[in-house]
Amino acid sequence: MLHPQVTAAAQLRRRPPASGDPYQRLLDARAAMEESNEAETGPALPLPVVADFDADGVPCRLYATRTGSPVLVYLHGGGWCYGSIETVDRFCRRVADRSGCAVVSVGYRLAPEHVFPAALEDAETVLSYLRRSGAELGLDVSRLAIGGDSAGGQLATVTARRQRDAVTPLDYQVLIYPALDPLTSAESYDELGEYGLDRASMRLAWETFVRDPMQRLTPDVAPLAVEDLSGMPPTLLITAEYDALRDEGADYADALIAAGVPVVHTRYMGVNHGFARKLATIDAARAAADQVASALRSALTF
Repeated sequence: MLHPQVTAAAQLRRRPPASGDPYQRLLDARAAMEESNEAETGPALPLPVVADFDADGVPCRLYATRTGSPVLVYLHGGGWCYGSIETVDRFCRRVADRSGCAVVSVGYRLAPEHVFPAALEDAETVLSYLRRSGAELGLDVSRLAIGGDSAGGQLATVTARRQRDAVTPLDYQVLIYPALDPLTSAESYDELGEYGLDRASMRLAWETFVRDPMQRLTPDVAPLAVEDLSGMPPTLLITAEYDALRDEGADYADALIAAGVPVVHTRYMGVNHGFARKLATIDAARAAADQVASALRSALTF
């Protein structure tokens, strides 16, 4: 059963008009997400270090509790079209506070203003910057993880695979209800499309992000199209019971396991897509953030 907290949280966000100019509707959706952010995610947890910086042109925010910390590079969700450093600020603060790791949140370029591969390039630019200059920020960049939710999960695992192929592998990845299938073919779309994310909206997101249909099933877009997943970083993969992306996340966890990658796949029951950042309104969000923190602490603190 869908948890009542999910229904209550959904009432906090203004619903933009369903008709009109598509780009204006997107701008309205971006604004609505930002407007509801404080109510959904709660007050900011104070940390010793919260600092914005520029990583070779990519805006980032650093969260840390001490110097010499290993690092999680985090990519926010929002269908590659909306979301921001601010919309995952409270989640990143909690993870940094409880993990002992630093979190670098990435303000990658959004579609349709910047289509594929702009966001992927930004993720790789940040990793390159951190490897070169992270010590100047007080970070231990010899221990690097990457993570993200939804569209950010897709960017995270594509980046991790490309780092593997470049022989600069990452140590861990955290994928929270990642968007992985441009065909939106999973049965969970049919079963769960009424719970906040449906096939039509997800197809629009993919088409806005990757305009060329010929690119949508390439490994840099569709992680499930990668033939060899061996050597990918150990993975925490979180899915939600009432999420249309549930099945593709589970399929990816299975594919990683089949390739010999250590995986913990946790399905949070009673919640839907987007729950993990709503720390002020959904109990499971706090549990998920703490699970991410615990996994990072175990994987990177050695």
